[in-house]
Amino acid sequence: MPRQPRSLVSGDVRRHNLNLVLDHLVRSGASARSEIAGATGLTRGAVTALATALSEAGVVRATEPTQTGRGRPITRLELAADDIAVLVAQVDADAATALLANLAGEELHRVERRHGRPMGDPDAVLDVLADVTRDALDAAARLGRRVLELPVVVFAPVGDEPPVVLADTDLGWGVVDVLGGLRARMPELPANMTLASDGWLAARAERSLLDGVDDLVYLKSNSGIGGAIIANGRVVEGAHGVGAALGHLALIPDGPPCECGQRGCLVTIAGPDALLERAGLTGLVGERGLAGALQELSRRIETGEPAATAAWAAALPWIARALQVTSLATDPSAIVIGGFWAAHTTSIERAFRANRPTVAAALGAASEVPRVSAGRLGADAALLGAAWAARDRLLADPARLGV
Repeated sequence: MPRQPRSLVSGDVRRHNLNLVLDHLVRSGASARSEIAGATGLTRGAVTALATALSEAGVVRATEPTQTGRGRPITRLELAADDIAVLVAQVDADAATALLANLAGEELHRVERRHGRPMGDPDAVLDVLADVTRDALDAAARLGRRVLELPVVVFAPVGDEPPVVLADTDLGWGVVDVLGGLRARMPELPANMTLASDGWLAARAERSLLDGVDDLVYLKSNSGIGGAIIANGRVVEGAHGVGAALGHLALIPDGPPCECGQRGCLVTIAGPDALLERAGLTGLVGERGLAGALQELSRRIETGEPAATAAWAAALPWIARALQVTSLATDPSAIVIGGFWAAHTTSIERAFRANRPTVAAALGAASEVPRVSAGRLGADAALLGAAWAARDRLLADPARLGV
């Protein structure tokens, strides 16, 4: 294997500065050295030296000079790394998906296949997940791309080391070694595989779109109810790696039993299965999948269909209470609503505002503490969050990008 250019791999400070340059190019596109220096705080000389190292490694390249006025033509730097890709594999209640993306986050290939929701049969689901992953790896080979990161996303809590799914009520799973199952089916998988829960990834991705937000509560419902709490810019993982299991806040006194062993969990009154049952739409899950059934439920809520509206009205106070409890415990500057609930953020915020402490008004306009908004990334929030996190890991270690 060719040796890495020495200047690319020497020292933590240099690695940090290389990361600054790469991060700027990813987020801002082709830039002149002066623009990079101004955005990163590095000197022009430092940027020139770093750009030389990155160019020698094949990670960046210079564009053709362009004339912008009477001065000298400007040469910009742009991300090269044309042989590198990130592959995200995801499994939810309906389907397995594989997404291939470049370092700029642009989609190169996507494949999705329904697994039929075989309850209590992880092997059947993993077979489909392996199929879409193999399809994406084949696409990477056709495109001449090396897959350097392979994050796997599940809609379930993840813990232990090496990481495993702890339980997935949507698929009837107990503890499942998803990464081990994939490797058994595909020994050729890259070494850098990770397993993460969708809520944390989606929360990080949504937060990245909000300026100046370091403290955030993310609450979503699509496959169950989940989310994340971000404090000082970091996800609150908890002592056992299962922090922010917001769907299992036991809020309803003497409420229905939950599969987690508690009674009165939020998911038992406001989760997808509970809402679909009350709205008389349970049968749609078999026909359209869970996502399709929830789209129909959402449409009926918006149009005022009585059964769907009644189901939502019964759930809404408990969703609001979950946010009230969580926001008082964490003091976020923003709340983001994800999943199919995003379309109903207005009614969620109205219910949330209806029972706020006077301290909220003292801190500022009561309607702004904290601000509540709908997620902007839709069903792709966790997929994109995983791809962006993998990209950031690569940018943080530029030596991995070298040829």
